[in-house]
Amino acid sequence: MRQTIGQAMVRLPFVGQGAALALVLSMIAAPPVAGQEQMDCDGRASLHVLVTEESGLMQLPGATVVLEWNDVVLRPIRRSAEADGSFALCVPADAQSATVWAEFGDDSSEEAAVTFEPGTTQQLQLRVLFGEAEPGRIVGRVLDAATNRSVETVALSLSGRAQEVQTDRRGRFAIAGVPAGEHRIEARRLGYADLASPVTVTRGLTTELEIRLVPAPREMEPIVVTAVRPRRLEVGGFYERKYYGELVSGGTFFTLEDIDRRRPVRITHMLADAPGIRLRCPGSGFRDCWVESSRAASVGGCELRGYLDGSPVPVEDLDSIVLPVEVAGIEVYQGPAQLPPEFAGYDARCGAVVIWTK
Repeated sequence: MRQTIGQAMVRLPFVGQGAALALVLSMIAAPPVAGQEQMDCDGRASLHVLVTEESGLMQLPGATVVLEWNDVVLRPIRRSAEADGSFALCVPADAQSATVWAEFGDDSSEEAAVTFEPGTTQQLQLRVLFGEAEPGRIVGRVLDAATNRSVETVALSLSGRAQEVQTDRRGRFAIAGVPAGEHRIEARRLGYADLASPVTVTRGLTTELEIRLVPAPREMEPIVVTAVRPRRLEVGGFYERKYYGELVSGGTFFTLEDIDRRRPVRITHMLADAPGIRLRCPGSGFRDCWVESSRAASVGGCELRGYLDGSPVPVEDLDSIVLPVEVAGIEVYQGPAQLPPEFAGYDARCGAVVIWTK
């Protein structure tokens, strides 16, 4: 959502209006939810969830239960609890484990690992606790509004706070430990007009700014563009790897804006734009194209590793697993020298493709 304030274009975060709550998951033998005992799963495992407040006496409808499969390639499940705070699901026959958490307004729970056995029922109780507000963070880049080049040694601060940071040689900066709410960011550098603009910080999230400073002799209004990062990318460490990777040429990164601008028909078409990656289409049809490393032949025919939301997937099946409109970010690493530790390994000699959904 965008809002024009004076001459500054600000993109405001889309967040819920619920109270600041933290959800704590505890795998306990919760009492069966009404109507679940009649659930027939034809011999498959079933999952029963009950969402309550802290004491466990009051059921909470409206919370979102999220489930991601650990051992099978299936779409994650996001469903709201029923009016009595319950959630029930028949588990796919080939699924043995999953990661479950809950979201309520701006808050989410810690993840819980759940295992399934055919014919058995796994019960979870999700308890909602009031929690203290977590600080947010502001990161961004300062550019020259006339030349679009990075501006280094810009002094940035928030009104009423003593902390001051400076941009690096690429114009980048980061301000940590910022309380949630409305603030006023100030930017100063010799040769440019001073800037002061409002910015909204969301609890526990990173707000990204692109600041364009106007050279002092020019009569122009400074511009601030604000964006709040998708939570899955923030939690998965995408932006940290992107920040340091771009400093040392350690990988290629596509953001949601890059994907929307490119509008690829298939995800492999977007991946083929990355250095060191080539598209192979020996036949015709939806599943006849895949991506591979351009250095595969020189290192003994190794293959690219594929990840979807942190879980390994066959890279040749990416087009059938995920659509471009579902993707929030992509990381492409050409070889072991670029790979971060979480995606490294002997079988990653040709690099890896990491895809994060919205």
